[in-house]
Amino acid sequence: MLSKLLYSLLPCLRMEEKYALDNGSKLLEDLIASCDGKSNPIRHYSADELVRATNNFHPSCRISGGYDLYKGFLDNRLVMINCVETSTLHERWRDMAIRDIIISMQMSAHKNVLKLLGCCLEFHVPALVHEYAAKGVLNSEGGYGDNESLPWKTRLRIAKQLANAITYLHTAFPRPIIHRNLKPSCIFLDHDFSPKLCDFSRSMTIPPEQSHVIESARSGTVGYLEPAFGYVTEKTDVYSFGAILLVFLSGQIPYQVYQAGEDFDLASYAKLHASDDQFHTIVDPKILEELKGEDEQAQQQQLHDFLALALLCTQFESERRPDMIDVAKELVRIEKSINPC
Repeated sequence: MLSKLLYSLLPCLRMEEKYALDNGSKLLEDLIASCDGKSNPIRHYSADELVRATNNFHPSCRISGGYDLYKGFLDNRLVMINCVETSTLHERWRDMAIRDIIISMQMSAHKNVLKLLGCCLEFHVPALVHEYAAKGVLNSEGGYGDNESLPWKTRLRIAKQLANAITYLHTAFPRPIIHRNLKPSCIFLDHDFSPKLCDFSRSMTIPPEQSHVIESARSGTVGYLEPAFGYVTEKTDVYSFGAILLVFLSGQIPYQVYQAGEDFDLASYAKLHASDDQFHTIVDPKILEELKGEDEQAQQQQLHDFLALALLCTQFESERRPDMIDVAKELVRIEKSINPC
């Protein structure tokens, strides 16, 4: 009865109020459906607050990295605001933004997830307000900034912490949540180079009494997509994470098409060149140069173990891939193989 009364007043409302009512109704519906008692409260910001914080979304406030992200000041702190351009968007973008809000609220308690501070429902597509990540987003080669590379120990630590965050996503809630779009541009770095996983807009929850979700349309990024299409499970994320491991190890984009029409698939290349005499063609030369003079045998074994794990995660058959919790444990072991403390 109340909802009918509210919608009868729509012609009298400003556009922002109409968006807020419509988005708020959808958000509340999804919140109730996903309520588990663990979600963190977030603040609702007005459209005017976000406009002022970003100088009317001025290009100088835009953050590079492939998102509609802007930096601004809210509540006396620097934040990142994800506000999508709405001129040519389909209605599904609204649902994706609301899904991102729902999952981000539940995941924000994890230290390696980009914390959601609040949202704004007064745009056609709801805007998200996140904590600020000082070092920005990972680039497609697994580095950051203007082609800055990361030391091997930092890459390994980031991989270990990300594995923990994805394990949490898969296991901490009544039903497993699948990210479905893991890639470097979903990973931000704070001032200490700790990773912050984000963008849950394509996430799916495995329904009760089911082991998978049937996928009606392909979703994800080439190079990080599992080869088989049709069923979404936890192993979908395991494959994508394995591709990220290969990027960290090689410093290469996982899939490229060259001018001659030839394509390069990093996972396939790594499988073909994993033997001892060709191993050096996979590893980023910057890593090999960095580790010169150290305990060569131990370092080589650590890199081999890392590659073996990445190849296990990117197996064609999903049932042959490990669970994310086992991936996380193996990364802890690999890191401690040289740095026991």
